Amino acid sequence: MMIHTPTEAESLRAEIAALAARMIAEDGADYASAKRKAAKQLLGNQKIKGDVLPDNAQIEQEVREYNELFFGDTQPQRLLQLRQLAVELMEELDRFHPYLVGAVLNGTASNHSDIYLHLFADNTKDVAIYLLNKDVQFEVSESFNNRNDRIETLSFMHKNEGVHLVLHDQDDIRSGHGKSTERANIHALRALMAEDEAGLAGE
Repeated sequence: MMIHTPTEAESLRAEIAALAARMIAEDGADYASAKRKAAKQLLGNQKIKGDVLPDNAQIEQEVREYNELFFGDTQPQRLLQLRQLAVELMEELDRFHPYLVGAVLNGTASNHSDIYLHLFADNTKDVAIYLLNKDVQFEVSESFNNRNDRIETLSFMHKNEGVHLVLHDQDDIRSGHGKSTERANIHALRALMAEDEAGLAGE
């Protein structure tokens, strides 16, 4: 049996991933900025080679392990609370075919995590109009996807939690263009929550 000795790049990648994970779990940093700050902390102003930067999957695994180690007694309940709130929002926004994405879906959510929903509408302005009619005060931000399409996000607070609605055209739900990340509709989310509740009950 061959023993694999980590290369210098692999060891550094693991260190950056672990440090970035701590920033995400403790401070609520996003993956990109946590990765950048962790690399700078460990390497200073050295030029960073691409092969020493961990990918998001490696960081996500480190976040899971960090949560289990340091927040094992509180994080599962926090995750379930956020998922319950996500279900409420998805029921309310059902006409816009909501899908949950991000930390609340993949199970790494912490005290600093917000709820991210992808919505699909024939006219994305309909979502803003719907929120205004419900007296929801929101902020609008814009980003671009990998096809250079403009993506609008509506952000607001709901029951003291941050909520971000990422808006897509109706056609994207069928073409898969809105599926750049793992996502779950309300039925899939309820199935996950049933597992959460069974796990908590078994403790």
